[in-house]
Amino acid sequence: MISVVMPAFNAEKYVAEAIESALVQTLAPAEVIVVDDGSTDGTGAAVRAFGDSVRYERQERAGNGAARNRGVELARGDYLAFLDADDRFLRDKLERQLGVLSRDPAVEVVFGHVREFISPELDPELAARLRRPAPEAPWAAPNLMLIRKTSFERVGPFSPELKVGVTVDWYARALEAELNMFMLPEVVLERRLHSDNNGLRERDSRAQYLHVLKASLDRRRAKAARASDDPSQD
Repeated sequence: MISVVMPAFNAEKYVAEAIESALVQTLAPAEVIVVDDGSTDGTGAAVRAFGDSVRYERQERAGNGAARNRGVELARGDYLAFLDADDRFLRDKLERQLGVLSRDPAVEVVFGHVREFISPELDPELAARLRRPAPEAPWAAPNLMLIRKTSFERVGPFSPELKVGVTVDWYARALEAELNMFMLPEVVLERRLHSDNNGLRERDSRAQYLHVLKASLDRRRAKAARASDDPSQD
């Protein structure tokens, strides 16, 4: 019923904890799919240690978006959940979110709140250089959502070209597709802060955020122009 898709790149230190948080859900997923995006550390061995409980797929380094898309291609479930290899689901995440989708067929995607934490194994000096965890807050990001697979397909895949802003781009397109969204008031995800978060690793690509926002604005303007030119809208 639910496929959990996890992209992973050099996540040897954290991927087992992420996988465990998916496997111990109060509502067990039908499958957990880990797409190893060309890791050069022990990520593959850490995932394969789970045996048949997890499907492991390796690809050449292509980026977070491409890894997620490969996971979606492999997924057999009617619902999709996404989890980064350094984060953790709360134990009842899937159960709470599927409850909303089951009660209201009009809802297409359910989000929730996020709680950030500094990874406890970090050297205190290194940890002190990281930003402080943000207060618990609602977060409409793919890493928190449970979505009907048909609704995901209506929005389309994640961008394989972007190094940063992948989730921002996808969410912008979800808004443009007018997905019916629901926000749970509870925390459903714990987001780990550490020295190798993707935003830090790809800091030189941060200008792509501006390209994502401009592309969304251009699409909205084009849609508005088409609507104004359509006589049927009068």
